[in-house]
Amino acid sequence: MQRFLSDRVVLVTGIGRKGQVGEAVASALADAGASIAAVDILADVAEERVTALRSRGAQADAYACDLTNESAVQSLAATIASRYGGRIDGVVNVAGGFGMASVADSALQVWQRQLALNLTTAALTTRAVLPLVRAARGAFVFFGSAAALPGASVKDVAAYASAKSGVLTLMRAVAEEERSSGVRANAVAPISIRTADNEQSMGPDARYVEREDVARVVAWLCADASRPMTGQVIALG
Repeated sequence: MQRFLSDRVVLVTGIGRKGQVGEAVASALADAGASIAAVDILADVAEERVTALRSRGAQADAYACDLTNESAVQSLAATIASRYGGRIDGVVNVAGGFGMASVADSALQVWQRQLALNLTTAALTTRAVLPLVRAARGAFVFFGSAAALPGASVKDVAAYASAKSGVLTLMRAVAEEERSSGVRANAVAPISIRTADNEQSMGPDARYVEREDVARVVAWLCADASRPMTGQVIALG
């Protein structure tokens, strides 16, 4: 197995429970040699994932943080800066959430929740850790969605698709603004990913992209092999 991320530190937000996409992403990064800073809103979830990563020989640390809380994110960034010598090589913004509702039936809280889970988490994290990524001339990977791509059906997912469209805009802004600093920013835009939650709600026979396929693309986007690609959206599935 090629360890093309040896001696690199990658922050993964929304690490999630077993069976979710964050687990696959962190595992692929660790298998490539990266040390993982695993973040989840729940401390026990982050610790569980880190224990699993360490059991397979990876270096990993767990951090609990509400990524919609600006002061909490700033505190997280300070802790990570101290832990990793003021630099990190990659940031994968997995944190997010899905919700369905028609425009007519979606209350304000639906829109606020989708924007908070998907866009606010990515924006606050990116801004807080940007100096650390600049120091490493590193990479950001954002999670968009096929629903945010031109021509996609957005029936009953307007709030979610709007939030993910914002994530793609955020990615492009980082790519343009940080080009001179050597920082890269790209995004993946998958169809529904085969996760435990999705299979429970949508059934096993729905159209999915596999978690492991998404994770391999994410790991590649964190590696030098993808340089100097920046500002790009990779559709998956």
